[in-house]
Amino acid sequence: MESNLAGIPNIDVVKPLDYVGFVDLMRRSTLLLTDSGGVQEEGPSLGKPVLVMRESTERPEAVEAGCARLVGTDASRIAAATESLLDDARKRQAMSRVHNPFGDGEASPRISNLISSFAGP
Repeated sequence: MESNLAGIPNIDVVKPLDYVGFVDLMRRSTLLLTDSGGVQEEGPSLGKPVLVMRESTERPEAVEAGCARLVGTDASRIAAATESLLDDARKRQAMSRVHNPFGDGEASPRISNLISSFAGP
């Protein structure tokens, strides 16, 4: 960890991470604030509520499913949405437990079984 952002507890500015380190940091987080489409997909897979700091998203299925929320780019709106989730464990858990709209993580076994079915006995 590099530095504490303006002395705010629990906020650290870090150098760019490799993918594994980044996923581990997301896994250990309470919630995710992002403008990244990839994080909008990965957050629900990790059971993390995602606040999307954009006015619109190319991942509307996450918003429709309830595991992500568009909060726009206004700092006060972002802060209010973040505080709301941090202060209300039920709201946070409700977003965390939503069905992942991007799949169930079982694509590889399905593909393997399908390929095996073509190979024959």
